Amino acid sequence: MKLARESIPFIVIPAVLGVLSLVFGFWYLTIIFALVVAFMAYFFRDPRRVPPQDPNVVVAPADGRVTRIKTLASDNGDSSTFVSIFLSPFDVHINRAPITGRITRSLYVPGTFLNAALDKASEDNERRIIVIETPADGEIGVVQIAGLVARRIVTFSAIGETIGVGQRFGLIRFGSRVDVYLPPGKGALVSVGQRAVAGETVLADLQSLEPEREALRG
Repeated sequence: MKLARESIPFIVIPAVLGVLSLVFGFWYLTIIFALVVAFMAYFFRDPRRVPPQDPNVVVAPADGRVTRIKTLASDNGDSSTFVSIFLSPFDVHINRAPITGRITRSLYVPGTFLNAALDKASEDNERRIIVIETPADGEIGVVQIAGLVARRIVTFSAIGETIGVGQRFGLIRFGSRVDVYLPPGKGALVSVGQRAVAGETVLADLQSLEPEREALRG
């Protein structure tokens, strides 16, 4: 299993401490450090994902459970939908681009560290807002949100870069939430409670006329 490069200090340091503990006879500390190394390797795993080839679909940017789907009305009468995906400490935490496009905005917003599952975490918590402009279908917004345990948002991509669907663009340590904002008039094709797989699960089809799953909102 491939590991994210950000895992290096989190694995090497406890591994070294574990060896030193064994050398000096503190075998019980060695066991603790070994468990820490195992958890860090599991947390920072970076599995291969195969995104859909259809350029019109929006895929999940994160592994986790869909916890909220909501429509937001704008001043000009248009409405847009956002989908929240909650990541537990046991989910893969690599974030992936939901669609191919150019990054036109990347804004860090300081904030609190409330439980990421709460609705107000979208407005109150520390977060990183990324806007991806697509050639034909407007903009897709992705928000990395820190949580109660997550205290570090990492973003790999910068403004002006072109990013491909399913491409790694960041991660959040350790347990968090990612919100996806769809273009006006585009509904979600997932339901609350559904498990999402980053880079593979289709959240929306920008060309589809299929109605969103109203009965399964939350």
